[in-house]
Amino acid sequence: MALFISDECINCAICEAECPNNAIFSGEQHYEIDPERCTVCQGFFPTPQCQEVCPVDCILPMLA
Repeated sequence: MALFISDECINCAICEAECPNNAIFSGEQHYEIDPERCTVCQGFFPTPQCQEVCPVDCILPMLA
């Protein structure tokens, strides 16, 4: 299950540096997560690091 960044993103860029898979990038309107690269930090950290640092809680689980 990958994560995604909602339209509530304020483009602070804090999450980008936290991703161990380099799955987060600057999109046209806000930061985005490449679902092919997102592992929800499994194998690296016990919790998704991007969610831990996001000041507006806009990083959510992708629905199937």
